Amino acid sequence: MPELTLTGLRVTLEVARRGSFTAAAEALGYTQSAVSRQIIATEAAVGAPLFERHARGVRPTQSGEALLRHARHMLAHVEAAELEIAGLRDRIAGRLAVGAYPTAAAMLVPRAIARLQKAHPALTVTLWEAGSPAQLRRIRAGRIEMAVVAIGEGLPDYDFDGLRIEVVRTGRGMGVAVHADHPLASRDEVHVDDLAQEAWIVGTGQEGEPQFGAWPTLEAPRVAYEARGWQTRLGLVAAGLGISVLPGLAADTVPRGVKWLRVEDPALVLKRETVMVTATDASSAARAMLQAMRDEISGPATEPE
Repeated sequence: MPELTLTGLRVTLEVARRGSFTAAAEALGYTQSAVSRQIIATEAAVGAPLFERHARGVRPTQSGEALLRHARHMLAHVEAAELEIAGLRDRIAGRLAVGAYPTAAAMLVPRAIARLQKAHPALTVTLWEAGSPAQLRRIRAGRIEMAVVAIGEGLPDYDFDGLRIEVVRTGRGMGVAVHADHPLASRDEVHVDDLAQEAWIVGTGQEGEPQFGAWPTLEAPRVAYEARGWQTRLGLVAAGLGISVLPGLAADTVPRGVKWLRVEDPALVLKRETVMVTATDASSAARAMLQAMRDEISGPATEPE
């Protein structure tokens, strides 16, 4: 008696998704006759037709819809099992603790963690969000294995003795977040002179944390609001209460109703950078996280230098 097979279920799902045997064959790299044989065998196993033909292809029958609902769950469980078994063979396993300052922890680091765990499913990663000074204390104490910290003008001169550092370069630089209906929002880049009359939403925080005030080369900027968290600052921007300095590293995190703009400012001398910090004898897991960060930075979500 015919039995259901994983191949048959996968082919059935693809035919339903594509709406035709021909399109499913192209997507799977099979011949059309091979797809037809798999569908016939699957129909024999369940004892009912799975698809009905119509002018533009095929669509699932009621029996087909029932099988598809269960097939999705079955194949998901099989994929999970395959990943778990692959993880057991993976040399990189265990736990990795990573720290990052809030702007980097918003999107860049989580995306890199997703890359890492896809490549090494047996590795469990925890992310700790904190200012740079606290992260460096933790990495020296062995509480985390990798820190993503901010350095540069206006921040403490951190001691990296005995640690390995690598600069993160996203290519976006500094910019501003404005309300989507702001007159400047029709552009992708503005000149610093365009910002002279704006109301600013600035940051406050603990010593050693990146502080984003008004644009640094403006004389006597008008500060409308102060907020510690960058999410709160962006919320104030989204409410139309002012604009805020925001590094390009966080440009993709702006909420609905907010747009990030690059700022052209020949006089800007403020230089801040993001660096990845590990011990000089970093574990294989920490080294893999470094590579995941490099891959994410060089991916399509970032811009070239």
